[in-house]
Amino acid sequence: MTTAGWAPCRPKAMPLVLAGLSGLIGVGMSAAATHSPAAALLDPAARMLLAHASLFLFLSLAGDLSPRVAGTAICWIAAVGLALFCGDLSARAVFGTRLFAFAAPLGGSLLILAWAGLAFAGVAALVQRNR
Repeated sequence: MTTAGWAPCRPKAMPLVLAGLSGLIGVGMSAAATHSPAAALLDPAARMLLAHASLFLFLSLAGDLSPRVAGTAICWIAAVGLALFCGDLSARAVFGTRLFAFAAPLGGSLLILAWAGLAFAGVAALVQRNR
């Protein structure tokens, strides 16, 4: 059933799980950062998790992106990027060591790539709609 041109959709499960986990861990990490001498490392990781929860939430609710694989690819690229970026900052804060050399920059680059992929998918959808 549609109402005024709005068609309800079922959320996609994996991006919805990632949105929830990003929000959950981001809020927890924000709270931990307020009580930690390592706040300079934990706070940026928490902010990245909270900001990217919205990307996963959007991907869970979005219709099919074009090309079809775009939504899945964007989701996994962003998930790996967040794990590397936030994992590296968290490892330095908690254990005093990196995950591996250039883990955070690689993770950040993957996050940029995920957002660029979303923009590309949007442009592709506009082009298809105007044909």
